[in-house]
Amino acid sequence: MDSRQLEYFVAVAEELSFTRAAHRLFTVQSTVSAAVRALETDLKTTLFDRSTRRVVLSAAGQALLPEAKAALEALDRARAAVEEASSGLRGSIRIGTLARLSLVNMAELLGAFHRTYPLVEVQVATSPTGSTGLADDVRHGRLDIALLGLPRPELSGLEVRDIATVPFVALVPSSHPLADRTGIELGDLATERFVDMPTGFGNRKMVDRAFDAIGRPRRIQVEVPELTTIPDYVRAGLGVGVVPDLELAAEPGVAKLPITGADLTWTLSVVTIAGRRPSRAVTALLDLIGDSTRAEGPYF
Repeated sequence: MDSRQLEYFVAVAEELSFTRAAHRLFTVQSTVSAAVRALETDLKTTLFDRSTRRVVLSAAGQALLPEAKAALEALDRARAAVEEASSGLRGSIRIGTLARLSLVNMAELLGAFHRTYPLVEVQVATSPTGSTGLADDVRHGRLDIALLGLPRPELSGLEVRDIATVPFVALVPSSHPLADRTGIELGDLATERFVDMPTGFGNRKMVDRAFDAIGRPRRIQVEVPELTTIPDYVRAGLGVGVVPDLELAAEPGVAKLPITGADLTWTLSVVTIAGRRPSRAVTALLDLIGDSTRAEGPYF
């Protein structure tokens, strides 16, 4: 048994596909298959139940998976400790984030991290399913760390550090009959058409649940992939929005109204997988995020 065999086994176990595992590891499927077969021969057991339609872990594979991950993490820590002692912190970080996230200046944050730790490789990704996809990627080892916004009950299996909390606000066209109000309740908007993000995004989940809680499910007219584009559709009269108050600048043609009668807030958090000690590189990035938050407040 060697570390490469364990690495290939973990990739197949997380992807439940030899093809996707090979793509993730930048190799060919035959190499991954051969490594897993060699590991099964060494252990004298079957680690996956294979069929033409699916790949699932066997009972032996389920037992091996946490041990294999722990062994690979221990090897990574050992290598990192030696490399750091000889030439400075090394390693890699796969970080997930939401697109155009105004609460955190990711470019400046990661630029500062790179200047301090130039030997650490940083890869940044987003998810087409928003915070839900990012959380799932961290749970399955496809990301080391992610910045996301989900209700606490949906963060199981993750170590969570909150960064900032902001209220939701309503967006209506400036010509809308409700635009002159100083505040608005959710029920006042229940008959409106809405502009919002797809269902996997945390802010969409929270607003859907808030309207369901008052017995007035919403009608989504337009779905857009980025929060910052919602005011454009509101301005065009295609619907109203209920969004986290992330943008400080006023939007022309759009009235922003505080939500009253409901404690509706959105929290940005940074998450890592629970029950596993982060690598030295990930720990250094978490420390930098924490220092930035304390130094500059919630908008940094």
